[in-house]
Amino acid sequence: MRRLDLSFSEFGFIVTTRAALGAGVGLLLARKLGRRQQRSVGAALVAIGALTTIPAAFALLGARRDEMKAGAAA
Repeated sequence: MRRLDLSFSEFGFIVTTRAALGAGVGLLLARKLGRRQQRSVGAALVAIGALTTIPAAFALLGARRDEMKAGAAA
């Protein structure tokens, strides 16, 4: 198993983006709001979740790359 060290802020950012994406998908599937509200809020949350995935992926890949460099230097 690989170990990946993330700062608390990086971890929080990744968790928040996943939660926004999940909430957006949930709202798109839910029937509690009016159809127009449901689509607007759901689409906005999905868009935010999808757009913030890019920096989250870079953070993870950067941390992994740094870990690989540190392992190679040891």
